[in-house]
Amino acid sequence: MTLAKDDKFVPHPVKDQFPGVEFCVNSNPPWAEAVILAFQHYLVMLGTIVLISSIIVPPMGGGHVEKAYLIQTMLFVAGVNTLLQTLFGTRLPVVIGGSFRFIVPMLYIALQNRYRFYVDPDYRFHRTMRAMQGALLISSLLPIILGFLGIWRIVVRFLSPLSAVPLVTLVGLGLYAQGFPLLAECVEIGLPELILLVFFSQYVPYWLKSKWLDRFAVLISVSTVWAYASLLTAAGAYKTRPPNTQFSCRVDRSGLVSGASWIKFPYPFQWGQPTVHAGDAFVMLAAAFVSLIESTGTFIAAARYGSATHVPSSVLSRGAAWLGIGILMDGLWGTGTGSTASVENVGLLAVTKVGSRRVVQMSAGFMFLFSILGKFGAIVASIPLPIIGALYCVLFAYMSSAGLGLLQFCNLNSYRTKFILGFSLFMGLSVPQYFNGYVVTTGRGPVHSRSTWFNELMLVIFTSPATVAAIVSMFLDRTLGYNHKDVRTDSGRHWWGKFKYFERDARSAEFYSLPYGLSKYFPSV
Repeated sequence: MTLAKDDKFVPHPVKDQFPGVEFCVNSNPPWAEAVILAFQHYLVMLGTIVLISSIIVPPMGGGHVEKAYLIQTMLFVAGVNTLLQTLFGTRLPVVIGGSFRFIVPMLYIALQNRYRFYVDPDYRFHRTMRAMQGALLISSLLPIILGFLGIWRIVVRFLSPLSAVPLVTLVGLGLYAQGFPLLAECVEIGLPELILLVFFSQYVPYWLKSKWLDRFAVLISVSTVWAYASLLTAAGAYKTRPPNTQFSCRVDRSGLVSGASWIKFPYPFQWGQPTVHAGDAFVMLAAAFVSLIESTGTFIAAARYGSATHVPSSVLSRGAAWLGIGILMDGLWGTGTGSTASVENVGLLAVTKVGSRRVVQMSAGFMFLFSILGKFGAIVASIPLPIIGALYCVLFAYMSSAGLGLLQFCNLNSYRTKFILGFSLFMGLSVPQYFNGYVVTTGRGPVHSRSTWFNELMLVIFTSPATVAAIVSMFLDRTLGYNHKDVRTDSGRHWWGKFKYFERDARSAEFYSLPYGLSKYFPSV
């Protein structure tokens, strides 16, 4: 609430562009500062890559060497995809990295009976990876077709602020399992990281009126706690602890430094010729669809934290197409996972208050550098995962709050709004919880058809909170009382009407036009 001249409280004004951002999409901080900020983006996205590789490599038969090289490959492809997305895709400051939503299809492929008879772990790893590559190549066609043919543009035009709130909010909240549970695997280093990060990013700016401390809060807190964890390791604090505790707490148990090469260049088809199995491809298509939905929510949040206007439908479609290109490159290089817009890096935009596109593009340079210089990259990648979990607690929270911020466009004094908002959020959390709980108790999903791939396909879709919430909220928003005269304003659809088509608002060209005069070759954008 703000105080008006007549001493009466009036609502806060609605803002098309998020205020308080110090560097927006098109503005750039000084070069030295930009380099440090870019390294923070690299540091944040690296945690997800390490976590994904730690999950999928052992079932594939790989060891420390395969894990280290897979991380190098993921970094290289992430750098390429980030540059492509920021140059030719949405043009937003988003990092394109590995996706947790591809873990289920990857494990489905790795645990197939056809690979259990291979005695040689290295041979099994290569055969499994080649099957994953084939499935990724096929699945990449879905977002490419939806994006370049403009089909996704038609779909996202049905989005209103009301239906976007559950989507964007649960893109962040849906990753709660990677937050405090990961931190709690080693509380003595995870909790100090969380406390220091909150202290430097939230309290220090109010006390010291300093911008650089909160802007570099991630780097300061991680380096401090990492040094503390190294001291504990050197002092022998974990010598008698269980193996799982040592793996989580010690800084010398990842095996990445010993497994990584000094210099190695990832290249296409490095694991061999991809193989295609229909069932694998269908399950991977579901993951690509989920990644597309979640990336759309991430793009909307990145636009807010970059102080840009709402993303036009044609730009979201363009971003979807280049996301598909990213998944295609995952299949060519063999990254072991598909691509998505990085949620944690959008959270970092909010922590630093820097939404500069150039900073994110510079972070791609660090990805290239450390993907080639394996030993040096492995040193950074060996940061204990509980420290990464502490970062997620703050970064995913910012992502969730970006969705809640869209409520300013909606009429919260409407029963229709209350129902759609509450029901979609509840179902977005409840349905995946049912599917996940069923898997934990029975070892399989709740859908029991004769086709195993169909069972896994349904599991991939309905374990994504953002996907479930988006489907429910869009359906209700477009069918519940849609012809009523107040529905358009209650949903906030009129606020986004000028951004539905690219040319209706002059600011769209400022933020989203393609470089090098390419816009003239794409009339729709």
